[in-house]
Amino acid sequence: SDHQPPLLLRLLEPIYRAGYQRAQVRGKGGAGTYRPQLPLIIVGNITAGGTGKTPLVIRLCELALEMNLKPGIASTGYGRNGEDTHIVNADSDTRTCGDEPVLLAKRSGVPVVVAATRLDAVKKLNEMNLDLVFSDDGLQTVGLCRDIEFCVVDGERGLGNGHLLPAGPLREPAERLSRVDYVVSNGPWTAQPVDTKTIIMQLQATVVRSLDGKTELTFDQFRHSYSSTKIHAVAAIGHPQRFFGMLTTLLIDAEPHGFADHHTYTRLDFSAMGAGSVIIMTEKDAVKCRSLGLENAWYVPVETRLPEAFESSFKKRLAQLMKEKE
Repeated sequence: SDHQPPLLLRLLEPIYRAGYQRAQVRGKGGAGTYRPQLPLIIVGNITAGGTGKTPLVIRLCELALEMNLKPGIASTGYGRNGEDTHIVNADSDTRTCGDEPVLLAKRSGVPVVVAATRLDAVKKLNEMNLDLVFSDDGLQTVGLCRDIEFCVVDGERGLGNGHLLPAGPLREPAERLSRVDYVVSNGPWTAQPVDTKTIIMQLQATVVRSLDGKTELTFDQFRHSYSSTKIHAVAAIGHPQRFFGMLTTLLIDAEPHGFADHHTYTRLDFSAMGAGSVIIMTEKDAVKCRSLGLENAWYVPVETRLPEAFESSFKKRLAQLMKEKE
């Protein structure tokens, strides 16, 4: 939305900007700068809310694995209970580890560490027998030296009204895009600034999986099986509309139920969805709902597609980085 934010929020924007600038000055080589031994690649964003960092981290891990490298992933596990450091695996509890870290562990198969701070998570991974670290989020983490920066933009929402928090969605001024190594747009970026070079990431869904992981259907099979059944779609992601829109393009007629990003589900959330109906959700929701004993619940895993030219140049860059760090 491009409308002007309320005056009060516009008045608070310079305060946020000043605080941001002070933090940047402190972080530039000042006291307390940590340089990890392992190469560190940050995948973040400059807008508040989800943009699609998780699928990109998964794909970048796959590229590193194809090169026989051993990557790890650092996260703070947004919205989790407690601040302990955990090594996360596919079966970890999303309440103590966070939903995205569990999804990252499940899909990537590489070590994921959550800690109270991103710095602590990176330090922990540096003690493990790994070759490089991807940080899920953390572009704004001050005092942490990094080798490559990715900024992910939601193509549909772009940079919103272009204002900094709290007047708009921006955590950093838009010019920050010119200083990252790669700008990746989740889907085509409709209002892309002329001078910004972006890599388009496409998320592709090809199958529907049952929550217990035992059954996999194509979309045709799913539509055919449930053509006369009421379908409820649930999503607790940064932009639930993206998931509901995807179902529409796949000709799945579902009643949408959007929840706040990182929402902790309980059985009550599903109580109004009548017995005999079908529930379909994102993979991030599925890692949180698998222990709720839901009947007839399904999720849609997505595959991340990046341009081949980008993937091969990124691999070259990784190889170069590994050489430099030897």
